Amino acid sequence: MGELLKVNQINVYYGSIHAIKDVSFHVDEGEIVTMIGANGAGKTTTMHAISGLLKLGSGEILYEGKTISRMDPHKIVQLGLAQCPEGRRVFSGLTVQDNLEMGAYTRKDGRDAIEDDFDMVFDLLPRLKERRNQPAGTLSGGEQQMLAIGRALMCKPRMLLLDEPSMGLSPLLVKEIFRIIESVNKKNGVTVLLVEQNAKMALNIADRGYVLETGNVKMEGAAHELADNPDVRKAYLGAK
Repeated sequence: MGELLKVNQINVYYGSIHAIKDVSFHVDEGEIVTMIGANGAGKTTTMHAISGLLKLGSGEILYEGKTISRMDPHKIVQLGLAQCPEGRRVFSGLTVQDNLEMGAYTRKDGRDAIEDDFDMVFDLLPRLKERRNQPAGTLSGGEQQMLAIGRALMCKPRMLLLDEPSMGLSPLLVKEIFRIIESVNKKNGVTVLLVEQNAKMALNIADRGYVLETGNVKMEGAAHELADNPDVRKAYLGAK
């Protein structure tokens, strides 16, 4: 499988603050790759840079070999790269069905294809089907996270950027969300870049991982190797 995403020595600034410092990594087609690190490490900033929501100070981001660093966010989505943002950010006043419809807004492949993907999302997330006419703001936190994932899938992405999908959820719902992520990857064939503070769960389902500290990639490797690394275990997995 070929390289789908390549991030090459990117730098991102917030005014005078140098938030991301020469960060490089790649994601191959079909992989789940996770990026772990403490709050403020630069994980979400990196995701926003990939999505086109933040402009680079320098460096380059390529998707399917094409430079997307200076591309508008909606055009990046049209290429097949969708982000499920931190905090879910569903349209609370719209129904579940309408939120999913918003996910398909940039598509030009016809109504029949979109209807097929409604069926796909409801098969993957049957709880959304039960609540399809319910306002999104009345859903539980876990259901809103499912809706955010479903909305991103309605873009028909080849690659999905997931930013802190387990944030604020109960342990039972965290397990369910990670099961869904695995299914999206294995069953639906969607490549996943996962930013997650629950490092143990993230490394458990990922193929490879990167450790981000203060805007730098400090460590990388196979997920099982990172999970066994003493420094990673001490800093992120609660080991003593």
